[in-house]
Amino acid sequence: MVKYDAIIVGSGQAANPLAKKLADAGWKTALIEKKFIGGTCLNVGCTPTKTLIASGRIAYLVKRSADFGIHTTGYSVNIEEVIRRKNEHVVIARESSAKSLLETSNLDVVFGNAMFSGPKEITVTKKDGSVTVMTAEKIFLNTGARPVVPPIPGLADVPYLTSDTIIDLPTIPTHLAIIGGSYIALEFGQLYRRLGSEVTIIEGDTRFLRKEDEDIAAEIKNILEEDGIHIQTGTKVERVSKEEKGIRLQLSIGTIEVSHVLVAAGRAADTSALQPAVAGITLNAYGFIAVNDKLETNIPGVYALGDVNGGPQFTHIAYNDHLIVYKNLFEEADCSTKTRPPVYCLFTDPELGRIGLTEKEARDKGMNIKVATLKASHIARAWENDETRGLLKAIVNADDKTIVGAAMLSFNGGELMSLLQMAMMGRIPYDVLRDGVFAHPTFAESLNNLFSRLQ
Repeated sequence: MVKYDAIIVGSGQAANPLAKKLADAGWKTALIEKKFIGGTCLNVGCTPTKTLIASGRIAYLVKRSADFGIHTTGYSVNIEEVIRRKNEHVVIARESSAKSLLETSNLDVVFGNAMFSGPKEITVTKKDGSVTVMTAEKIFLNTGARPVVPPIPGLADVPYLTSDTIIDLPTIPTHLAIIGGSYIALEFGQLYRRLGSEVTIIEGDTRFLRKEDEDIAAEIKNILEEDGIHIQTGTKVERVSKEEKGIRLQLSIGTIEVSHVLVAAGRAADTSALQPAVAGITLNAYGFIAVNDKLETNIPGVYALGDVNGGPQFTHIAYNDHLIVYKNLFEEADCSTKTRPPVYCLFTDPELGRIGLTEKEARDKGMNIKVATLKASHIARAWENDETRGLLKAIVNADDKTIVGAAMLSFNGGELMSLLQMAMMGRIPYDVLRDGVFAHPTFAESLNNLFSRLQ
């Protein structure tokens, strides 16, 4: 048995920076990864998908180049080259992360399958069949999540795709059906529509993007439908079957035949191989590892970071998880997930940047609020760039003029949202932004007009 000061299971965006910091602090640390360094983000999430989306945007711009007075003789999409470019980016990012970890003193990077064999004991089975047993007083779990495949009759009998597998699809679907209306569904839907596929998104909920305010959700839906995507809400997939020329989906509203099916119905904690029950670790009702606001499980000294703990499933949240744990352990801080604002982006085009409360959430809390909205077509730079789709929205506390939430649906919406996030961090009143001097013509300048709507 090998004794460590800390064992980290999984090599995601919380694990890697934490491993380096623990090792640099003098802790003998082991980082265990079953497949690839970098977790979901580098291998099947952010890096590959945003690289693919960039290719989709180029196709979109070429297609509408005549709008800008640039005439082309046509174009074609070489999906093999698109995927090759994606793979190059993934490999560079993965190898860079691996190199940094492998060069860190006091850190052992171990490749193999990890499972609990006791409360503070991990057994690692390597690819060559050898087994190593490790123990440590501090254990950090960063094993991530995996796509959920719903129990739809017949689905298991067809070659369905998930977000993990579609990124390597060597062909462009003639007709892609997407089961689920998640953010993942919308990003892939728009991507493949731009690459030339017919796309149908099937959402069981009658409300499209339920987590967003209705005006923002409606604007996103309009944009995607303008792109030619079919969106069916309040629709159930009752059965799936393999046909001679494709795949048939029996829906609650009728039948469609498609060439490919993408399942985008959510993600579940990747814990089955880990066997947390052996260590007495409690899971929540959804199968995620239950943690307190300091990210500690019911077993003292065992922590769960990133997607596996059931919090918001975003890279930046996982990264912040490692900061919370590290600062509490080494800086006598009192960091908590309770004070962390909800912040994320939906990388459709235009993209949605979201921070803080929605209008509905603020009203449900009984807050005295003002709401400012501005169509993206009223932004000078957007009009000049012919990127006029979208809607800006900010929610302001009317009592102290501070911003409590925003939804920036526009070209570079995530960057605009980040400006408002910094204003929220500094509790800058909205009228300071309203009267601020922003360079013209920039997208940031739109904050003048947005907050002028509150006068």
